[in-house]
Amino acid sequence: MNAYLLVGIGGALGALMRFGAQNWIGSLPNGFPVATFLVNIVGSIAMGVLVGVLAKTTPQYQNEIRLFVAVGVFGGFTTFSSFSLDAIALLERGEILQAAIYVVGSVLLALAGLWIGLTAVRVLA
Repeated sequence: MNAYLLVGIGGALGALMRFGAQNWIGSLPNGFPVATFLVNIVGSIAMGVLVGVLAKTTPQYQNEIRLFVAVGVFGGFTTFSSFSLDAIALLERGEILQAAIYVVGSVLLALAGLWIGLTAVRVLA
């Protein structure tokens, strides 16, 4: 099957799962985004289980399953799971400095990017 189709269908399913989880779980009364928090944790655990199982059991189908489930479903459900997998892969290869730069840089630059985007819209509006 076409790689883009696998990722697209999986991504749509993951996004629907995330939307459902956010509607079902919601936020705490103080505004803490518990649904996003839990989705990121559950998605990361599921990504770890999937990658571990694929590596041991299905090498011949690994690429298609990885595209559909890991990139598509989990990517649509939470990109944090992909972020976590990349960080752990760097650590497991012994690339400690690159992992640290990746983790800290991703979090700080993503927060800064969001702030810049919001600020630009507020200033220009």
